[in-house]
Amino acid sequence: MYGYGLFWGPSIILVVIGMLISMWASWYVNHTFRKYDQFTSTRGVSGAEAARFILDNAGLQNVVINQISGKLTDNYNPSDKTLNLSESTYNATSVAAIGVAAHECGHAIQDQKNYFPMRIRSAIVPAVNIGSNLSFPMIVLGMILGMNHTLIMIGIWLFALVVLFQVVTLPVEFNASNRAVSILASGQLLNNDEVPMVKHVLLAAALTYVAAALSTALQLLRLILIFGNNRE
Repeated sequence: MYGYGLFWGPSIILVVIGMLISMWASWYVNHTFRKYDQFTSTRGVSGAEAARFILDNAGLQNVVINQISGKLTDNYNPSDKTLNLSESTYNATSVAAIGVAAHECGHAIQDQKNYFPMRIRSAIVPAVNIGSNLSFPMIVLGMILGMNHTLIMIGIWLFALVVLFQVVTLPVEFNASNRAVSILASGQLLNNDEVPMVKHVLLAAALTYVAAALSTALQLLRLILIFGNNRE
């Protein structure tokens, strides 16, 4: 049966592989952050202070820095020009915290400079939200209605938008990290021997986005294999 093939067929190994990749990436970023969170920066500045320094130097005095709950929930919101630093970053003076704060500043600078991949990512968000919410309901509806291939393919194409978003996110994240490392390498916030630590932290964080893209792509491949092999 198609339902059995969708949920329990041999292709489920692709989902398992994706889950293992995501679990490893999550473990690795947390492990790496904890490791370098133990190193207090020589300059003694906090994540929030480092962020304010970077933003002001970039002419982004209008960007407001907020503290939010959680750990590694840091983000930049281009819609309201706010830099949101988590509890593990805002007041912390570790090398890891400064690296994370600098990375989010990298996103603010991307916004300021109209970085093209970031603009693409922002532009497709509405379509991606629709795709993530309707893709599987559309596929299930197609199955219920006698394996309606048209509905199923619409669902798969909607899910493909999610994969596209994950792929477009990669250059945005890597570029923000490169900007952060370049800024911190100037020596105004960190010493030279602390910059390699930041590189490790930001690489670990970037790998979570790579893992998410791979995991989502594997799910898409599974859908294609199942319904491609079973369509009439």
